Amino acid sequence: MASIFDTLGVSALEHHWTTLLYSALACSVIVQLSQAISPLLFPETYPKLLGTKKLNWDVHVVSTVHAVSIVLLSAPLLWNEALLQNKIFGYDFYGGQVYAVACGYFLWDTLHSIRHIKEFGVGFVFHGLCSFSVFIFSFRPFLQYYGSVFLMFELSTPFLNIHWFMDKLGMTGTIYQLINGIVLLSVFFAARIVFGLYMSYQTYLNVMPVISQIPWHLIVIYSAANVVLNTLNLFWFYKMVESLMRRFVTPNKKRSQQPQQDQKEKEVTFSVNEKNKQTQ
Repeated sequence: MASIFDTLGVSALEHHWTTLLYSALACSVIVQLSQAISPLLFPETYPKLLGTKKLNWDVHVVSTVHAVSIVLLSAPLLWNEALLQNKIFGYDFYGGQVYAVACGYFLWDTLHSIRHIKEFGVGFVFHGLCSFSVFIFSFRPFLQYYGSVFLMFELSTPFLNIHWFMDKLGMTGTIYQLINGIVLLSVFFAARIVFGLYMSYQTYLNVMPVISQIPWHLIVIYSAANVVLNTLNLFWFYKMVESLMRRFVTPNKKRSQQPQQDQKEKEVTFSVNEKNKQTQ
């Protein structure tokens, strides 16, 4: 008798569904811990956050914990022999556990976004659903090797969150935020742009010989997700560079121009005074 997981087309999930649920539960626990610990660690900041900002703080804490955890957990899959032998349809129990953790986070993210849809909007719900949909099919199994590759995108997330926390902690424009910003751009460019585009091409090369064995809906889902994600990564990188330039380069330029402006003001003032003396 086929299980419900076979019916849904994710047969390997039968061995990992409890890990998925525990992962989603862990995200909720981290929110509670953030609400308890953050006021102690940041008494001048966290208690003064109002409404959505405090909720956003807790979400960033969960995001950071997940990003660090999932990168450390998924890195060994890049050298996993079972997955290297069959990068498209290969299966490994440890790999399944890693994707269960990731899916648990995306499930929590989706439900949390639905619960607070008025505060965060539909976009976050859509992002959570898309991420969950892409990784849940790794339990078919499908693309378990390349799933670990794209989880490496999360390398940039902790630095992005640190940048956000610095803004809330009154460290905007400091040398520490500048250093973090440079590291963020470097890691984002290396992990998401260079490595991401290269591995997207490698995925395409490996999929084409067996594309007749892949259901059409998976081809559509993964192709669309790949194009959208890579496009967003390029757009986000551009916006981050623009933000960093505006925040750190523009103020310095203004400061360098200020003495010239002061000198011009002095010259105008002197000229006006001379004219007044001549008319008296």
